[in-house]
Amino acid sequence: MLKIAIEGLDSVQVAEEILAIEGIEGSYETINEVEREGTLATIATIVGIVGGSLTIAEQLHKLKGKYQKSLEVSSIQPRIEKVMIVSGEKRLLLKDATVEQIKHILES
Repeated sequence: MLKIAIEGLDSVQVAEEILAIEGIEGSYETINEVEREGTLATIATIVGIVGGSLTIAEQLHKLKGKYQKSLEVSSIQPRIEKVMIVSGEKRLLLKDATVEQIKHILES
């Protein structure tokens, strides 16, 4: 099982987009707002990956680019502060991750 922790005002939207990627099966839950600055946190739980992990890694990398740009733009686009993939003891901050690093954690 793989978990993706998403922090930001539009964390639910990002979780829904991740779970809409073809080949990913899972669900998400919203955690109570973190008091500092009203940040919302959402945890997506991936229970199954069907298909190629490289294709899914590329989609996650593409999604990462979209939301990194949202930090620079006004509130027109969703704002995401942090996305972290957690697989057992391994953690990968999506902000600086390469496609290969994402693929590796998906396969672990």
